[in-house]
Amino acid sequence: MTVFNFSAGPAALPLSVKQQIANDLYDWNGTGCSVMEVSHRSKEFTDMADENEALARELLNISDEYAVMLIPGGARLQYSMLPTNISSTDGQAVYAINGHWGKQAIKEAARFTQASSTAPISDEVYASIPPYDASQLNPSADYFHYTSNETLEGVQWHQLPETHGIPLCCDMTSDLLTRVFDVNDYSMIYASAQKNMGIAGITFVIMKRDMIGQSKNLLPTMTDYKTYADTRSFYNTPPTFPWYVMLLVLRWVKAQGGVAAIEATNQIKSSKLYDFVDHSDFYLNKVDPVCRSAVNVPFWLQDERLNDLFLKTSSDAGLKALKGHMAVGGMRASIYNAVPEAGIDALIAFMKEFERTNG
Repeated sequence: MTVFNFSAGPAALPLSVKQQIANDLYDWNGTGCSVMEVSHRSKEFTDMADENEALARELLNISDEYAVMLIPGGARLQYSMLPTNISSTDGQAVYAINGHWGKQAIKEAARFTQASSTAPISDEVYASIPPYDASQLNPSADYFHYTSNETLEGVQWHQLPETHGIPLCCDMTSDLLTRVFDVNDYSMIYASAQKNMGIAGITFVIMKRDMIGQSKNLLPTMTDYKTYADTRSFYNTPPTFPWYVMLLVLRWVKAQGGVAAIEATNQIKSSKLYDFVDHSDFYLNKVDPVCRSAVNVPFWLQDERLNDLFLKTSSDAGLKALKGHMAVGGMRASIYNAVPEAGIDALIAFMKEFERTNG
């Protein structure tokens, strides 16, 4: 039985990447050792790190105006690193909130700076991006932050937010490498690796060099972006295995034809699934079509008494991790880069049969 993993994160890896990991586990690059055993100061590892950065810059068109950093701690650490490095308790930051992770980001930032939201923060499940008047934003704010794709709610920005000239920073954890965008529109971008860049344990950070080392705060060495920029993320022993897996994923993305080709496939996948749900009287999606996510598709059964049966039978059929987040309910298919179109076809076929037998 073929298994398709729809987990929101840690998420599916490309099959060829998993096969390469298995092949390398006992003897990486002819060293006779696993990558987990090789010194991060060795030529083999530093060559790997050099290729990783070069390939990321190539795929995302990152100029030397930006530093590329690999930082442990996940996106949650960036929630505090960003305000402490770029702002201060006397400074101001603006947050656009359209879901769970944006709420978490502003909550943490408010400990270190005067953080305000572009619109009132709702306790309800977001199904759209709240509008706001950009002309009313304080142009002297230190930065403007938003989450490009909210994984729980399936709400995604499909255009740049208006910032009134405020430097733009973005949590792209769940959609970096899924679509083409212009890095030059941003001052800072960060993404945990475990969605589309590899496995948990490392966060990919892009930041304009002229923003680094300007903090007004006394920072711990390990939460200062300058530490990572100056040492190319080698200040301490880094998470070597996640770094290696990221390189394998980046190679895979390039082999698919790059980010533009990945985006085209993702559009086919998401359009198929949304089209099926929209034409069904058995399932529904509650998100405004103008901001539906191309990578996290939540859907609900009209009769929620069937939820447990749907989850059990879908799992038995090899369709894994379809349960929606407890804060949102329903189901969720996370169809990141590594989920093939065949997985969408299998899911739709299962949903049709489930509707036929239970409708």
